Amino acid sequence: MGSKWRKAKLALGLNMCLYVPKTLEDSPAVALSGGRFSDAVSLSPTTPNRNSDCHVDMPTTPTPSSSGLRLPKHSSKSSKSTCAICLMTMKPGQGHAIFTAECSHSFHFNCITSNVKHGNQICPVCRAKWKEIPFQSPLTDMSHPRSRNGHVHWPQDDAWMTVVRRLPPARLDTNRNISTLFQVVEPGVFDDDEVVDHQPIGSQRSSSTDVANHHSADAIEVKTWPEISAVSKSASHTNFAVLVHLKAPHAIDLLQSGVNQSEMPVTGHNSRAPVDLVTVLDVSGSMAGTKLALLKRAMGFVIQNLGPADRLSVIAFSSTARRLFPLCRMGDTGKQEALQAVNSLSSNGGTNIAEALKKSAKIMTDRKWKNPVSSIILLSDGQDTYTINSPSGATTQINYQSLLPVCMQRNAASGLHIPVHAFGFGADHDAVSMHSISETSGGTFSFIEAESVIQDAFAQCIGGLLSVVVQELNVEVECVHPVLRLSTIKSGSYNASLTSDNRRGTVKVGDLYADEERDFLVMIDIPADRSSNDFMTLVKVKCTYKDPISKDLITLNHASDVKIERPDTIGKLVVSMEVDKQRNRLQSAEAMAEARAAAENGDLAAAVSVLEHCRKQLSETASAQARDKLCLALDAELKEMQERMANRRVYETSGRAYVLSGLSSHSWQRATARGDSTDSTSLIQAYQTPSMVDMVSRSQTMYLGSPAPRPPLRPVRSFPARPQPR
Repeated sequence: MGSKWRKAKLALGLNMCLYVPKTLEDSPAVALSGGRFSDAVSLSPTTPNRNSDCHVDMPTTPTPSSSGLRLPKHSSKSSKSTCAICLMTMKPGQGHAIFTAECSHSFHFNCITSNVKHGNQICPVCRAKWKEIPFQSPLTDMSHPRSRNGHVHWPQDDAWMTVVRRLPPARLDTNRNISTLFQVVEPGVFDDDEVVDHQPIGSQRSSSTDVANHHSADAIEVKTWPEISAVSKSASHTNFAVLVHLKAPHAIDLLQSGVNQSEMPVTGHNSRAPVDLVTVLDVSGSMAGTKLALLKRAMGFVIQNLGPADRLSVIAFSSTARRLFPLCRMGDTGKQEALQAVNSLSSNGGTNIAEALKKSAKIMTDRKWKNPVSSIILLSDGQDTYTINSPSGATTQINYQSLLPVCMQRNAASGLHIPVHAFGFGADHDAVSMHSISETSGGTFSFIEAESVIQDAFAQCIGGLLSVVVQELNVEVECVHPVLRLSTIKSGSYNASLTSDNRRGTVKVGDLYADEERDFLVMIDIPADRSSNDFMTLVKVKCTYKDPISKDLITLNHASDVKIERPDTIGKLVVSMEVDKQRNRLQSAEAMAEARAAAENGDLAAAVSVLEHCRKQLSETASAQARDKLCLALDAELKEMQERMANRRVYETSGRAYVLSGLSSHSWQRATARGDSTDSTSLIQAYQTPSMVDMVSRSQTMYLGSPAPRPPLRPVRSFPARPQPR
């Protein structure tokens, strides 16, 4: 009987979280077939029984899918029932799945999906209107896929479709030990990672994309601006600002190649630096239901958009943490196995973030092979339930900075640096700890306020990770005129240092995504000058970085040094708009940090006052009065933070996480996902790169059934909307 149910499920092409009940006809385990798991297999992450051949014992109770699909049950009533559509009997054991609607009438699943695929949601028997109907688009109406924004062609590598539809038979890779995919007993050393792809660049390209899929040899773009163009000879100027602006090169130049961008995948084979990615996923009891389903969908999107040279490993954690599979290349076989592993997850237990982080670090440190780019993605929706006991017996908050291994600490002396991009999900997550993890490791912290944007948030993150064009970037600024000294470098979270004589300063930037920009304000002390020179050369800029593909070390000297006029007298000073904008950005970030400190001390009124004062100062600057977009976005963000500090409940549920995500974004000058109520320009978009935008657009155009439209990275607000001005 059970085998026939499996055949029914295989015929439907479903591989999602559906359990097939065991009967006496079944063998004690479901074996691998054809080099992969059977489509009927759905694994539990808790305590499955597996033998050395990786057989899996399945639960004895079937679990319904969200579509309302039910497997037939043994009963006299069901054996005598008749499908009202085809008028054939619905007896168990005939290889047909049965759909039972909320009005209690049952039909053959194939019959009812054919009946409702054109929008009919009324029961053929009692004419009751259904609220839920079977999934018809992925399985029965794939010839006309749509997007939320209109009619689009369905990409063949759509992630969610791969999760829902039956996966094609895998080609057995003799270099892959498939039997270890879902190991219960993990090895002591995680050196079982799959060999990286050492093929030369271009060897996997197809002839149609040779022109487009090339790595850019363009250098980093460097620009400089002094805050004013002249300082009189008799005057001195402390903290004179010089803006150093950097922009990373393109990864793929689609516009010049004439390739249609809508038909061009974001990640071409070997057109970029391959990635080693470990995703650390919270599957505690609080993730049950829709949260876990959407997380699986988001991971499906990530898996499908990785390239064949990229490698992925997944860690699922609740009360404990376990590695689902080692670092494996995401070719066809690797993607299939990864999707099956993710689809097998279920939620239960507590939240042990510390153990999960240790295990993810172990994967990175124990691996035999290394791709040029390495990163960890962490998602959690709750507080860490595994705290450290103090000598007095009381519990204290975990100090993640002390628990993070050396490879995750950005200021460590070792050459291995693995950033952790943390995603705090919902109102109950520990935003302070998640932010601390990301800040210590050099990653970003994102606040996912609503379930519907998990996938978009992941898409934005991997859109950056899959476009790294610069690594180990160091920016060196040196005074040229002998009387000049550097006072400081405003670099946010990037490590900046000055030499003992204050003549030279360095900023360690690290990786840059394609087209990503960085702005640093170099503050200089300029004394009075009694010389006869009418000009003064202030500083020169040099960049050194590594090309992640060729491994070449590149040194770039800025073509022109920064100069100012030193006349005897000057007229009206003209302020550089570029410098003024960056001053406003830094001032706003400082106000956010000050307001957050006041809010944590319980003084929300003081926090709101700090933000209001910053907004007033911002409005009086030259760039704000010129209606600069960045300044408008800063004002909107500051106002949003004021509202999220309206009272203690709002601050605890969303304000703290929103502010921390904003601080993370500004300090790294990198896009993060967070709730944003602005209707026009969002500060999130100020740091988005084209690769991020393309990946988020791909996520948003995916179509499954008839989902409600969801705004891009703009979650539903958890507090009353502010009144609109009249």
